[in-house]
Amino acid sequence: MNGPFSEPDTQQRFAAYLDCLVQAAGHADRVDPIQSYCKGLLLPGERKSVEPMAARLAPDNVRGMHQSLHHVVAHAAWSDESLLEQVRLAVLPAMQRNGPVTAWIVEETGFPKKGAHSVGVAHQYCGQLGKEENCRVAISLSVATEQASLPIAWRLYLPKTWAQDCERRENTGVPEEIRFETKPVIALGQIRRALADGVDAAPVLADAAFGDDTRFRDGITALSLAYVVGVRERTSVWRSGEAPLPAKPRKSKGRPPKLLRRDGKHQPVSVNKVALGLPAKDWRTISWRQGTQQKLRSRFAALRVRPAHRDYWRSELRAEEWLLIEWPTNDREPTQYWLGTLPADTKLRELVKLAKHRWIIERDYQELKQELGLGHYEGRGWRGFHHHATLCIAAYGFLVAERSRFSPSHRIGRLDVRSPKIPPKFHPRGSPRARRASAPGTHSVF
Repeated sequence: MNGPFSEPDTQQRFAAYLDCLVQAAGHADRVDPIQSYCKGLLLPGERKSVEPMAARLAPDNVRGMHQSLHHVVAHAAWSDESLLEQVRLAVLPAMQRNGPVTAWIVEETGFPKKGAHSVGVAHQYCGQLGKEENCRVAISLSVATEQASLPIAWRLYLPKTWAQDCERRENTGVPEEIRFETKPVIALGQIRRALADGVDAAPVLADAAFGDDTRFRDGITALSLAYVVGVRERTSVWRSGEAPLPAKPRKSKGRPPKLLRRDGKHQPVSVNKVALGLPAKDWRTISWRQGTQQKLRSRFAALRVRPAHRDYWRSELRAEEWLLIEWPTNDREPTQYWLGTLPADTKLRELVKLAKHRWIIERDYQELKQELGLGHYEGRGWRGFHHHATLCIAAYGFLVAERSRFSPSHRIGRLDVRSPKIPPKFHPRGSPRARRASAPGTHSVF
């Protein structure tokens, strides 16, 4: 198959890949800086902020390279959406050589950040820390095959306190068209754009932060997409064969009632109560993939239910869906719940495998953060935050394509992407050696 990865040498494939990306640069002066930035992200190194990358890329002209990289990421007005589209067009065909797209995965990811002046920073839940803390949160949409995945959309979540603060918006360059939107609304917008761009449709996967939002699930259904999304234990449903009461009988005068009803004997139950009431014969041990040492397996049950959230404001019954429940043998309570709109004849093993396929983006974000410096951008502005993330995804896309071509052993430092030798006295800001060098009697490289 011809394309940007058909040349025999890694350097040639990397150069061809970068040539594809810069079609979205919008100006010839941005081509070299964008390519250098991607290369700097792929080179070995502890920090992937602008200064240390500049030293790795141009040890004899660190200041000039620093200015070039900083300008293209913090100030240049190229389109993140257009560049991510070029990444998708280049990488997705390589992924699909090993199998079709099996899922679209919605994810939120947090970046701990001190202070209050960097765009989007607020006291909110941070998944990386597992608690509420000062951080930024971004929403992404990834496409996944059985073996690989790639983020294709990315946007910062702007808390309401930021969205309504004109001064902070102006100081950080938040575009005028950006208004407060919930995370599920942002994700639905990304899904709509992917459909409009012709990305191969697949079931949508998301955790309970999105799946608990009924409008999010309804929005996916309205787009003619299936989903398997996490929900919390208090989510209410009607068991199979149960439903709200029909509308009240019509009176002699007035409009006929249309809304469904509940009474003391007709009430939905939580998914936790459904799980606790299932007999032992309904539970099966299922393995879904090979772990590092052994196959991953747990105990699951699945049954058909109707979601019940505020259905007393509806005139028609909701369609039946799958309720998938995980209850490990040694746990006192079920641990996870999912609602899914896969066909009624879907096998339990298929449900489990798809619900658990969200794990694949954990690998993405582990590498994006730890090896490609997704959270290393030090600027405060909207444009810089998004440009840096877009270029991190672009660099990661090359890794994904190389692995799809060869093997999962292709990692940063094993790509044969070469750079000049770093000056021995250079220590980037933020490193322990740099802090020692800033003691009295010493001075920095700048």
